[in-house]
Amino acid sequence: MSIASSTSLRLKLGVSVAALAFASVAFAQAPAAKPARIRGDIVSLSGDTLTVHRRSGDTVTIDMKQDTPVTAVKNIKLADIKPGSFIGTAATTGTDGKMTATEVLVFPEAARGTGEGHYAWDLAPNSTMTNANVDQVVTGTSGRDLKLSYKGGSNTVTVPDGVPVVTFAPAARTDLVAGKKVFIVASPVSGTEFAASRVVVEKDGVAPPM
Repeated sequence: MSIASSTSLRLKLGVSVAALAFASVAFAQAPAAKPARIRGDIVSLSGDTLTVHRRSGDTVTIDMKQDTPVTAVKNIKLADIKPGSFIGTAATTGTDGKMTATEVLVFPEAARGTGEGHYAWDLAPNSTMTNANVDQVVTGTSGRDLKLSYKGGSNTVTVPDGVPVVTFAPAARTDLVAGKKVFIVASPVSGTEFAASRVVVEKDGVAPPM
């Protein structure tokens, strides 16, 4: 194996491991105390303290250990979602009972089965998260209908054209710079203080949509 091939393999394995570790916390239902999901813009990173201005308007401080996993996401095409893909999709339900995706994350194969199921999500009012296998993809006039199945149920989600479709990409602590958007899974400490479990940071112009 060439040096370039070996380096590429290590990078892919690293992304898969990081993605699996992150996904296991971010997209799984917590039966006991739920982790906080923090969305906002980085104000600063000073030592092990990450300061974030949340989209809710308040500013919080987050303890970032040196080994806290940091990853990013990259855009992929809606057409890249195939039968057999394992995805996580946030969606809203209309008055007609139909679900419309607001974002889709395609998990790497190593993370298949993570957080499998259908449950409430806090991306928007009355939003849900479905982590499931794609059984069928039906192309429509305004996007694609994904027929999904998971342990205990199934549903169909319409993914309109233009909805963010992403997968995990490598990132590092050095990507945590002021102005970048982040999605953080963290444990509450006290008041506006948290301890990070996982961080997804904006990179190459792609902000975490989840």
